[in-house]
Amino acid sequence: MTDGIPAAPGTDTWFREGPDGFGFVLLAGRCTSCGALSFPPRPVPGCPDPGCDGLEQRPHPLSTTGTLWSYTDARYVPPPPYPRPPDTEFSPYALAAVELTAEQMIVLGQVAPDVPTSGLRVGMAMELVPGVLVSGEGVAERVWNWRPAA
Repeated sequence: MTDGIPAAPGTDTWFREGPDGFGFVLLAGRCTSCGALSFPPRPVPGCPDPGCDGLEQRPHPLSTTGTLWSYTDARYVPPPPYPRPPDTEFSPYALAAVELTAEQMIVLGQVAPDVPTSGLRVGMAMELVPGVLVSGEGVAERVWNWRPAA
């Protein structure tokens, strides 16, 4: 990302800037034999479809919009290793399951922090946006968020 915020550990191949530095896209792994998708991309060779013998995947950009399939309001403090900056209070957050229509798959992600749970409705249009998570060591890390589409 051009803002200099690194990807959260282990997720550096899961997303990138869109074409010409505009936007933000998640990257699935697409089997080169049958076209099956997996998100996050599989860290080991092999197709996610058990009926396919393909061993190779290529990065495939996913849709950046979808439909809110389900969501939850996380109002309790998760146990460690939940990343939270030192000496800060827990702040409730929402998690969304968004169905990408073109890919017919559901992708989980945190809802943008400025979106109240009261503003979410199953079936509403959602869009992918860059997000920031602050680690337990106080380091900003790039993640993705969902927000209601404009």
